[in-house]
Amino acid sequence: MIRTLDIRSNQQVQFKEITCSIRQLVRESGIKSGTLLLFVPHTTAAVTINENADPDVATDMIAGLNKLVPFKDGYRHLEGNSAAHIKSSLIGVSEQVIIQDGELLLGTWQGIYFCEFDGPRSRKLHAKIVAG
Repeated sequence: MIRTLDIRSNQQVQFKEITCSIRQLVRESGIKSGTLLLFVPHTTAAVTINENADPDVATDMIAGLNKLVPFKDGYRHLEGNSAAHIKSSLIGVSEQVIIQDGELLLGTWQGIYFCEFDGPRSRKLHAKIVAG
């Protein structure tokens, strides 16, 4: 089963927590045991799992990434968004989560984030749920 979420960012760099939307997809699938695969089909966006209890964690992650990969640094890519491409590759475009008893097997403080690095934009996130 594959579902596609439409995600809209409203900032150039943004971590949007999507855990609730992903949990809903898993519940609707009816699958009690298996694997969830998330995939971002964009070269300037990503998906990650990290703490969702304190919003400052996402803010700090963005600040850290912006320090590691500044927006302007003599890049040669004509579109001017090389920093977004680099950040996408660093974070990664996919995640896997175990499904147990119909729920995501995330840690207590973990949440799923769609990571925008070249926004604001409308994006897609594919979710494949496999029974097993």
